[in-house]
Amino acid sequence: MPEPLRVLVWGENRHEQRDENVAALYPDGMHTTIQRGIEENLGAAATVRTATLDEPEHGLTDEVLAETDVLVWWGHAAHDEVDDQVVDRVQEHVLAGLGLVVLHSGHWSKIFRKLMGTTCTLRWRNERDRELVWTVDPTHPIAQGVPQPIEIEAQEMYGEFFDIPVPDELVFVSNFSGGEVFRSGCTFRRGHGRIFYFSPGDQDYPVYHHRDVRKVIANGVAWAYTDRPARGIPVLNRHAVGEFDA
Repeated sequence: MPEPLRVLVWGENRHEQRDENVAALYPDGMHTTIQRGIEENLGAAATVRTATLDEPEHGLTDEVLAETDVLVWWGHAAHDEVDDQVVDRVQEHVLAGLGLVVLHSGHWSKIFRKLMGTTCTLRWRNERDRELVWTVDPTHPIAQGVPQPIEIEAQEMYGEFFDIPVPDELVFVSNFSGGEVFRSGCTFRRGHGRIFYFSPGDQDYPVYHHRDVRKVIANGVAWAYTDRPARGIPVLNRHAVGEFDA
């Protein structure tokens, strides 16, 4: 990784403004809680900033994205309010090499659906289910330093069928007290960009204060960094016989 890794945590910051129970759990916003979890795990190896939906251009200008190595995305109540031009901009940066970590209900965000090319629908129930997050790839960098399983006492249930492409790597699966299972930690590659989806983290529960969830997110951020000398979207490029890239 570069020193330091440049991370931007993006959050809607809507539930925290309108729902008293969420504000009590996350008085400084979920984006700030996620930011602090990354900072405590990566330390001086990362600089972590935040941006929110109501900032101009949602805080995601070309200049900001160009100065970001990994973008962390949390959204839920206002997916449709994210400007399509901003979504296109983020997609271009991911294809060019920006890392992307999508959390929980970000599965329904415009950017995740655009990158996946599927509906990204799933089954859900919000009734304080216990969630066990099982590591199915213990050699993966994202799984390092986390227990088997991670136990989350209360959480929104996400269940299969989860309409996503077959993941490049399946790192975690979860099961819930209702018997459901879910592919809760998946990686994808799009263009030159790396994407990690991690499902634990509903706004109604203190999941982003959970030590092991914070560790996984930080590991995902470190993994999503793409080590390339410069960003660039893959292009159609005809080469004559005998011509090779250095």
